[in-house]
Amino acid sequence: MVELMVRQSCGSCQRVARQIAPVVEQAGHRLVLQDVDATPELALEYGDRVPVVVIDGEEFACWEVDNAELAAELAARD
Repeated sequence: MVELMVRQSCGSCQRVARQIAPVVEQAGHRLVLQDVDATPELALEYGDRVPVVVIDGEEFACWEVDNAELAAELAARD
């Protein structure tokens, strides 16, 4: 599973979600947006460090995402 840790007021989060959604879909995965403010544990873990891409529970990228690297990582996990 590919999760994107976001915050509602985060413009970068919206941009990264739009950017990576086609890459994730093309790789046959599903992108799940997790609002870090909805869960105290996530808010504590990620704080202001959003957006963060998490793949199968492991942090992959923070703030900026390279689409080619993301596609390669998802392909390697299949």
